[in-house]
Amino acid sequence: MKIDLHVHTHYSGDATTTLKEVIYHARKRGLDGVAVTDHDTMLGALRLSKERKLIIIPGCEVSSLHGHVLALNVRETVEPKLTLPETVEKIHQSGGIAVIAHPASVLKTGLGYTIISSASNLDAVEVINSAAFPFSLSTYLSRRLARRLELPQTAGSDAHQPQEIGNAHTVVNADSNRDDIIEAIRKGKTVPFGKPIPWALRIRRGAIDVQTKLRGR
Repeated sequence: MKIDLHVHTHYSGDATTTLKEVIYHARKRGLDGVAVTDHDTMLGALRLSKERKLIIIPGCEVSSLHGHVLALNVRETVEPKLTLPETVEKIHQSGGIAVIAHPASVLKTGLGYTIISSASNLDAVEVINSAAFPFSLSTYLSRRLARRLELPQTAGSDAHQPQEIGNAHTVVNADSNRDDIIEAIRKGKTVPFGKPIPWALRIRRGAIDVQTKLRGR
């Protein structure tokens, strides 16, 4: 299964991708599925969860006190602003797995190396994030962290615009069943692939971020 494990929709607030665009662009890029991981909400994921043309893994990107964690295959939104152990426990209680998001990106709120002493109950590390900067260094450090923690490795585009979907993906050795996919990730039956978001899209994304922050004032 070829799955982009980190995709945002307009429900994130700082993304422009509609639900229909998720389906269209994922299929255009040859993906078997995506994980919809909006910031601290599952509205988009739940509305897409019955989609038949594409495997949809419901999730959210949780803003813990120590950084961002991807909650994959959860049944409900995980409360933000909890400690890392509390966040991971809530994810597991909701039937999901906890993946460290972009741990080494300079411009993102990643957990980084500060989480090593608390990492025993985490399930995987996102080692390739297309939006991470600087991309090569972030990927190298994230892979090193995953090896140090002896955790499975995943990849996701962190798409906030439809054209970004599929720039990174995880090949999961599993059947086309959400529970099987999640169990395969947990067991490390994954191979991450990906490339950085093109600069034109990155610049446009930066402009959207500025507009979002101005609206929030």
